[in-house]
Amino acid sequence: MNSLDAQARLEARVTGRVQGVGFRQFVRYHARRLGLTGWVRNEPDGSVYLVAEGPRELLEQLLDAVRQGPPAARVDDVQMHWLPARGEFEAFEIRWW
Repeated sequence: MNSLDAQARLEARVTGRVQGVGFRQFVRYHARRLGLTGWVRNEPDGSVYLVAEGPRELLEQLLDAVRQGPPAARVDDVQMHWLPARGEFEAFEIRWW
């Protein structure tokens, strides 16, 4: 099986200066460019949480972008969990609590 065929789920919490700097739009742009599905949202504690599904190799590329963030952001930490894909998303969107 090709590595692009293996679907995975990435759940990640990003901390640092990640709210009010276009971080969610940045994540949505990169996720959509990579053809991933899922969502991203601001959390009450100032972090950003994202859930993305797709080929593991493409999720790793999204993680690389998330670790950099947009120009105004400062990413201090990315805590991530890898899980089996559930196939529950149609697109990648920004969510609100």
